[in-house]
Amino acid sequence: MNVQTPVFRHLRGTLCGALLLPALGLLDHTAWAQGFTLPQQLIDATQEFLERSVSQYLERTSIDARHEVSVNRLDPRLRLASCDRPLTTELESPAQPVGRVTVRVSCQGSSPWTVFVPGQVRLYRDVIVAARPLKRQERLSATDVTLAERDVGLLTQGYLTAFEQILGHKLTRSLMPDQPLTPAHVEVAEVVRKGDQVVISAQSGSISVRMPGEALTDGAPGQQIRVRNQASGRVVKARVTGPGQVTVAM
Repeated sequence: MNVQTPVFRHLRGTLCGALLLPALGLLDHTAWAQGFTLPQQLIDATQEFLERSVSQYLERTSIDARHEVSVNRLDPRLRLASCDRPLTTELESPAQPVGRVTVRVSCQGSSPWTVFVPGQVRLYRDVIVAARPLKRQERLSATDVTLAERDVGLLTQGYLTAFEQILGHKLTRSLMPDQPLTPAHVEVAEVVRKGDQVVISAQSGSISVRMPGEALTDGAPGQQIRVRNQASGRVVKARVTGPGQVTVAM
C-alpha cells in the first residue's frame, strides 16, 4: 500500500525543488545570453579588429616591428541588446592603431547601439638610445649611441631609427644612458665657425666668381651667416654649403 504521509510529501517537494533550481538557473542564463550581447563578444570583436588594423598599418608603412594587442576588461554587468547583424568596428582614436586606443563597436541592427572599448597596441621597434651619458653640444659618433627595442607608442616626443639621422650632429640637451633620442635632441652641427676663413662663391648662368672671406657667425649646412668679403671689406649674407664654403646670390 502506497501511503504518503504529510512529512513524506514535504520531503519529496523539497527534493524536487532542489533538483529543479539548477536547471531553472541554466535556463535563465541561456535566456540572458540570447537576449543580450555579452561583454566577451565586444572584447573579441575589438581584438580581431585591432589585430587586422595593426597588420595593415605595418604593411602600409613598411615598418619592421613586432606588436602586442590587449583589450581592457569590461563590466560583466554590461547589458546591450542582442544584435541581429554582424558588429561593426572602427578606430575612434588615435589616428593610427598605436599606443592607447579606443574602438567604436556598433550594432546597426533592429536595436542599434554603440559602445566604446579601450585597448592598447604595443609596437616594438629598434630605436636609437644613448650608449653612455652625453652632454649638451656634444657631437655624436657611432660609439655614443646604440639600438634598443622600445614600445614606440610610449615615445610621444618621437624617436629615431637610423644612425645617419644623427651621426655628426650635436645634442641640444644632455642625455642619460639608454635614453631614446628624439628629433628635438639633435641639430645639424656647424661646419663653419666664427673667424674661419671661407671661400665665397657666386654664380649667375655661366659666370662663376670665387673670393676669400671671413665668417662672422657660426653656421651649419643650409644656414645663412654673415661673411666679410676680404677683397672689398663688405659684409654680406651667405649660405653655408660645406666646411669652409659659402655661396651668395649675384
